[in-house]
Amino acid sequence: MSILVDASTRVVVQGITGREGSFHTAEMLRYGTPVVAGVVPGKGGTTTSHGVPVFDTMEEAVAATGANTSIIFVPAPFATDAILEAAACGVEVIIAITDGVPIQDMIRVRLVVRQYGATLIGPNCPGVITPGVAKVGIMPAGAFSPGHVGVVSRSGTLTYEIVDSLTRAGLGQSTCVGIGGDPIPGTSFVDILRLFEADPNTHAVVLIGEIGGSDEEQAAELARTMQTPVVAFIGGRSAPPGKRMGHAGAIVSGRSGTAQAKVEALKAAGVPVADTTGEIPELVRTALASRSQSASQTIAR
Repeated sequence: MSILVDASTRVVVQGITGREGSFHTAEMLRYGTPVVAGVVPGKGGTTTSHGVPVFDTMEEAVAATGANTSIIFVPAPFATDAILEAAACGVEVIIAITDGVPIQDMIRVRLVVRQYGATLIGPNCPGVITPGVAKVGIMPAGAFSPGHVGVVSRSGTLTYEIVDSLTRAGLGQSTCVGIGGDPIPGTSFVDILRLFEADPNTHAVVLIGEIGGSDEEQAAELARTMQTPVVAFIGGRSAPPGKRMGHAGAIVSGRSGTAQAKVEALKAAGVPVADTTGEIPELVRTALASRSQSASQTIAR
């Protein structure tokens, strides 16, 4: 099993004929992801160079192809409407790659999407990949390998670096989720940790956080009660107070959102926190060994 993206995933690309949409559609198809449709208003009835049919609306695309997952590459001024259109058409998973979506829009969109029963990943995210099954995003597929370690992250590039180290250490991944670095993400660490906890194929989770906000502290409280062990890394420890570092959500205001506060909260919940990315594979091995030992003791009883 896996979370969010699996063998039943059928993808529609909103903005498929743009430069980014076209390039990453080719990469997703090369990985074996079923991209069944594209949506670009005014270009309905055409076919892309990849052989993917294009529709004018999401309603037409979903009705014709049975698409259940959307990935959004449309420009920021139109991303809000694209997300809402996908949710209204019954799409189950919406992955918004687009950067620069206004915070005020996201406050409303997040609530509406949840009312439709859909899951929104992003915006400003690298997407989701279940290695060896399907990639819905912009991740470098060669860094990933199938296995039992779930990964959830606010940072795309940190994800790639850490996943590559896991793969080189022989620790494959069940699913990797980039929730994005905006202040108002569609899905939080807590949401994804709950999905991993319910997934029998995920035996440990790597949580990759960064400065800004309180999402990591909330995740720490959940991790305290989880059966699936969690290992963490917090980026931005050298960021000066009050300065944004890269992502729109990575800003420290006083004590709130500091790397130290996040590290302390995670450690207090029993979550090992790596000082460097290179430490993560060994921490994961230790967590997996502890999980295996606990399972053996339970069976023995």
